[in-house]
Amino acid sequence: MSTWKSEDLEAGREDGNGALARELASLTRLLLDATTVGEALERVVEAAPVVIPGADLVSITLCAPDGQFNTPVRTEPVARELDQVQYDADEGPCVDIARHVAPGYALSDDLGQEPRWPTFAPAAAARGYHSVLSTALVPSSTDDGVSGAALNVYSNRAHAFSEESRDAALLLAAHASLALARTSALTRAELDRLNLERAIESRDVIGQAKGILMSRRGITADEAFDLLRRTSQDVNVKLAELARTLAERHTELDLPPHA
Repeated sequence: MSTWKSEDLEAGREDGNGALARELASLTRLLLDATTVGEALERVVEAAPVVIPGADLVSITLCAPDGQFNTPVRTEPVARELDQVQYDADEGPCVDIARHVAPGYALSDDLGQEPRWPTFAPAAAARGYHSVLSTALVPSSTDDGVSGAALNVYSNRAHAFSEESRDAALLLAAHASLALARTSALTRAELDRLNLERAIESRDVIGQAKGILMSRRGITADEAFDLLRRTSQDVNVKLAELARTLAERHTELDLPPHA
């Protein structure tokens, strides 16, 4: 497998207008060599500061079909913090792009004066980041557990991203999408395996919790499951998580009585 290094992309920057094309061609070969989506995305965020003028910080946002966001890869921990502010506030460029609210890309030249994102923009400026550019990554299909994605680029300067920066980001996103398509079949297989393992684990832990309640309260298996279900709804906690907590801490905890 090829090993990506920033020097591979740096060589050729001084050669003129064809440098970006050569950099992206080199990156594409390395991306297509990746065997998992995670590996491909790591190479994208490593390449972005080299390919995109003005980029100081890079992350990738993934949006699951249930609307949950996460940042699987980033160049620095603060990038995940900036993304998380957007997830928690339900606003910001990476949220807009991953949800397909914005067409293709979202750009702010001065986050200290940005009215569109009243929570995220001042939080980013307070952390020393004053420009942001998010571009869409196109998932190969919704079957791989991803309904939207964004490449997020932050700069510690206002007005950091030129038209060249935007074009480079869009090109990089297009090449990254090729890599996502290349690894999608393997990823779906991995997710199917993980989902099966999680289903088995959830089934087992729910069974343990039911057994604890049956023994403790002298109720049937159906009554124990119904108690778990109703308590899960009352406290707004997923049933499997509630069952796991009860199974792990059964000497300390009991469920509240239900009529």
